[in-house]
Amino acid sequence: MFEELLAAAVGAAVAAVVYVAGAARVVKQYERGLVFRFGRLRPGIRRPGFTMVVPVVDKLRKVNMQIVTLPVPAQEGITRDNVTVRVDAVVYFKVVDPANAIIEVEDYRFAVSQMAQTSLRSIIGKSDLDDLLSNREKLNQGLELMIDSPAVGWGVQIDRVEIKDVSLPETMKRSMARQAEADRERRARVINADAELQASRKLAEAAGVMADQPAALQLRLLQTVVAVAAEKNSTLVLPFPVELLRFLERAAEAQPRTAPGGAEPAAPGPDGVEPVAPGGAEPVAPGSAEPIAPSGGAEVPALGSARSAAPGGAEAPGSGGSVGGPPAEGTADEAVAPEPGP
Repeated sequence: MFEELLAAAVGAAVAAVVYVAGAARVVKQYERGLVFRFGRLRPGIRRPGFTMVVPVVDKLRKVNMQIVTLPVPAQEGITRDNVTVRVDAVVYFKVVDPANAIIEVEDYRFAVSQMAQTSLRSIIGKSDLDDLLSNREKLNQGLELMIDSPAVGWGVQIDRVEIKDVSLPETMKRSMARQAEADRERRARVINADAELQASRKLAEAAGVMADQPAALQLRLLQTVVAVAAEKNSTLVLPFPVELLRFLERAAEAQPRTAPGGAEPAAPGPDGVEPVAPGGAEPVAPGSAEPIAPSGGAEVPALGSARSAAPGGAEAPGSGGSVGGPPAEGTADEAVAPEPGP
């Protein structure tokens, strides 16, 4: 009797151990459990930890609640401005409703991947090339909305969508490089022209100051000479500006003109012409000594005069004598020699 009871107890213990081994389940911290009894979902979600199910009758389905990183294969498309590009992206999502993720869709990973590829091709066709290259934040938000709209019914939440790379044809890359180079050259020319404009304004101000003070130009010239000489050059090129000549000319005009001997020049006539001595001779300044004849104190006529001295101090008319008088013997250039004394 005792042996039969002992054998029954051992058999019950073994059956209990087998039952517990078949019914015991462990749900990890990042998972949630769904129990299907005869193919029907049981209410409630099994939390992380140790849990029990009915062997053979119940089936536990575990769902990962971690964020999933899903790479989207590169999609080739034509942008709105007719440029062929190849774009790839990455999608970050997680399951927020384990029951819908298992019941509403067969494979939520594959569904999200296909939806991401379709949405990416749609975004490429609606966008310009410049938007794909420079305005990716806006495109990422639009792509996230397009994927998240159907994924809400699947118990999946799209956490983030990022466009990784945009591949362009080689011809397009060269064209963009030329465009960027031309734009940079244009900006360089604009900056250079602006600098020239500012420099010209400063030079105009400096020219105005030098025009008011001519000596400033001479000082600037001396500074230039010092700067060039400091380099120890064997050849020194010294520019001679026209303004310096004008300065010297104005300085010469400012000084009063005087005739030889300290006499003031003759005042001009009414018509602005200075008086000239008869016969083209230069006027004799007052106070100057007159030429004395060799004998008798006779005056010697000036060069080019129309009269010549006669013997004994008498004046003889020349070829250019007074009008109406008798012509003198001989030429106007010959003079009568004085008679020898006793």
